[in-house]
Amino acid sequence: MPIQHDYFNLFGLPARFAVDPRALDDAYKQLQARVHPDRFAAATAAERRAAMQWAAHANEGVQTLRSPLRRAAYLCELNGTPIAAESNTAMPAAFLGQQMQWREDLDEMKRTPDGARLQALSADVGSVHAFTLKQLESALDATHDYAAAAALVRQLMFIEKFSDELAAVAATTVTDAG
Repeated sequence: MPIQHDYFNLFGLPARFAVDPRALDDAYKQLQARVHPDRFAAATAAERRAAMQWAAHANEGVQTLRSPLRRAAYLCELNGTPIAAESNTAMPAAFLGQQMQWREDLDEMKRTPDGARLQALSADVGSVHAFTLKQLESALDATHDYAAAAALVRQLMFIEKFSDELAAVAATTVTDAG
């Protein structure tokens, strides 16, 4: 059987940003039960190779659909709107201003650790992350505005990268304080 390249079809799910995690996991387990390479240990070399390709494709698919960022980017790509993060760096002025403020705050906290300020910044970033996910869901599932969704994906990429940096600083601050 040929590999299904659309991950939503692969798992029998609707092509939507709002994915039921349990349905995804169940579909993944069912697919893996059918195509896992261990089931083909006594098969021909071609059948073993095909099973490995299927299993790898299923693994990539479930990782893509489990991640809101990757799922949103994938939906944009499926609908003919590439994210183009390397070449399209345009961001709304308000978002750029917020990024600059976050960077300044984080740089200050690196110099002078402050647990309360770090917690407040983390809460602010988390709030913006959650709001951006809601906007993405609306753009992808309600209005099907893939250009707007692609712009939101680029913003979410920054937010998640900044969140990782913030978590690293928080870990260092906790380690230094302990």
